Amino acid sequence: MSQQQPPARSPRRHPARAHRPRALAAAGALVVLPLVTACGGGGDGKGADGGKAAPGVTAAPAAGVVAPAKVEVIAGLTGCTAKIRIDADELRQGLCHTKKADYLITTFPEERFKETWLEEARVYGGTYLVGTRWVVSVKPALLESFRAKLGGTIRELRGIGPKPGGR
Repeated sequence: MSQQQPPARSPRRHPARAHRPRALAAAGALVVLPLVTACGGGGDGKGADGGKAAPGVTAAPAAGVVAPAKVEVIAGLTGCTAKIRIDADELRQGLCHTKKADYLITTFPEERFKETWLEEARVYGGTYLVGTRWVVSVKPALLESFRAKLGGTIRELRGIGPKPGGR
């Protein structure tokens, strides 16, 4: 009698996973919608062209951190312990709750995933702190203090539709 070998696993991805990056990026954008709606706006004119970064710091001078960082590292630098909400191949996202604000920290294994996420988030608008393979969604009043701790650039994304209070 001969023993049968288990079938060899194919290195190809499962067909159901083919659309996973796009779906997760869209899901991540939808997860951030309530925070963007609550924290967005700004109306200061910076980056009103739909995503132009405000001049800023790219290193983390106060922290001395080399990006890309993990959700937990960024959370620690901002004074919280993140509760992980999404832990997927394309992104990790944690929610921080502090006395000053609730905010999201999203990290990505590759820069292209971050860019896809930002493109999907553009629909909702909002202002974000963006670094190498990470994004922090926090109310605009705290962006500068977070940038001093984490580095990155502040990016305002224009949403769809008219601006509030305008025609």
